[in-house]
Amino acid sequence: MGTALVTGASAGLGLEFAWQLATARHDVVLVARDVARLERLAGQLNAAAGVRAEVLPADLSVREDVERVAERLRQAERPVGLLVNNAGFSTGDSFLGSDLAFQERALDVMVRTVMVLSHEAATAMVARGRGAILNVSSVAALTTAGTYSAHKAWVRVFTEGLATELRGTGVTATALCPGLTHTEFHERAQVDRSRYPDLAWLNADTVVSAALADVRRGAVISTPSLRYGVISEVARLLPRAAIRKFSDSPAMHTLPSTGQED
Repeated sequence: MGTALVTGASAGLGLEFAWQLATARHDVVLVARDVARLERLAGQLNAAAGVRAEVLPADLSVREDVERVAERLRQAERPVGLLVNNAGFSTGDSFLGSDLAFQERALDVMVRTVMVLSHEAATAMVARGRGAILNVSSVAALTTAGTYSAHKAWVRVFTEGLATELRGTGVTATALCPGLTHTEFHERAQVDRSRYPDLAWLNADTVVSAALADVRRGAVISTPSLRYGVISEVARLLPRAAIRKFSDSPAMHTLPSTGQED
């Protein structure tokens, strides 16, 4: 048992992380913007699993809110042993055609917040000699599909560097790189699911269970499912010119590849 803090916990992969961690008897700290959904979830987790579920409402594009979450990670009482940096959202395929303030908000949530919270969590965990950080990246990190790909590429490389720095401390860092996953994330992004074959879709429960298993064994990169593992290896070996051409295909213009929620 221990305490896990999950950002973007009100829906999508974050919701599944909260349930699986609670049913494994971990207390949870639930972070998201939607207070009503968080409070409802906290009550359900407490009733179903008998764990402590803290509600910590925060808009992770607001620096003061991020600082409140960082302060919770610094607390010595009921210390956080697992940080799940999951919060995120689709940025669409057009950078020039989108509002810059929206793009800056996405950068704050999916890059700056991951950096700040990882720093605070790792500092506290190293002092205790144990802990784990799970940062949600995406297979989109290997493509060039807009700023979403750029943010997820940063998360993947940042986590790899952090894992190297943490070696020997008792603390681990893992980057989760899922593909298309059945959650309401894609509904909010207005993705037409019928455009992709059933084989392309993963279930949130299997993605999360695979990620947590990889955290337990100290894996640095977690890519749930054999098919996405193969796709990722091929993408890493292809010339970047080929990746750019593929990313410019009509199908890729509607491919936000994770099931996150902010």
